[in-house]
Amino acid sequence: MRIVIGAVGRMKTGPERELAARYLDRADKAGRPLGLGPVEVREIGESRADRAAARKDEEAAGLLAGLPERSAIFVLDERGETPTSEDFAGHIAAVRDGGTPTLALLIGGADGHGEAVLAAARRRIALGRLTFPHQIVRILVAEQLYRAVTILAGHPYHRA
Repeated sequence: MRIVIGAVGRMKTGPERELAARYLDRADKAGRPLGLGPVEVREIGESRADRAAARKDEEAAGLLAGLPERSAIFVLDERGETPTSEDFAGHIAAVRDGGTPTLALLIGGADGHGEAVLAAARRRIALGRLTFPHQIVRILVAEQLYRAVTILAGHPYHRA
C-alpha cells in the first residue's frame, strides 16, 4: 500500500527536513516487506486568500488533488482522536489489509483543514492537545509512521 504524506507548506533545507527524511526512509525500507510503501511526501503552498475559510478550501483542494480515488485519508486534526502508537499501527494495518491502495496522511495549514478534507477523512487524529509548528508535526508523523511499521514487524524499536 502506497503511503502519501500531504502537507500544506514547504519544509526548508535543514535539520528538521533531514530528521523527517531519515524516519521516512526507515519507514519505507522496513515497510516494503510488510506491504507498506513506497512513502511519498507531497507539499503544497499555503493559500494567500484573504479569509480563513477560503484559505482552508484552497488548501483542501490542493491536498486532495492527485490522490487516487480509493485512498484512505487520515487527517491530523487537533479535535481528532488520540490513539496510542499501537492503535495507530493497527489502523494502518486495517487499511492495508482491506485492500486500499493508498493511505494519505494529511497535514493542514495554520487555519486547519477545509471541509472537503474533513468530509473525506476516514480518521481524524490528534498528536495530543498541544499545538505544534508545521515542521514538528511533519517529524512526528514521520516518526510515528516508522514506529507503526516496526510495531507491525515485531521489531523492538517500540517498547511499551
